[in-house]
Amino acid sequence: MNGGAEMWPTVHTLGIDRMSRDQRIALVLEIWETVRVEEPSSLLTDTQRNELRLRVAEDDASPEDVVPWEQVKALALARLNP
Repeated sequence: MNGGAEMWPTVHTLGIDRMSRDQRIALVLEIWETVRVEEPSSLLTDTQRNELRLRVAEDDASPEDVVPWEQVKALALARLNP
């Protein structure tokens, strides 16, 4: 699975595959709640966090200064397919 000696639990080893659909959905929601409440900024470096704060501040200061998604997409595709 991960190439090492350590094995991660699976739906089979945990018995999740034997749970009803409703039980599995409830479990997923419970797991998601534990992930959601964790501090996401811990996944970012200080530099990344500061950059995000700067971008949010710039967006708040000039919300009309945006580029439509279709234009961004077209430019990106043009770079990939010159």
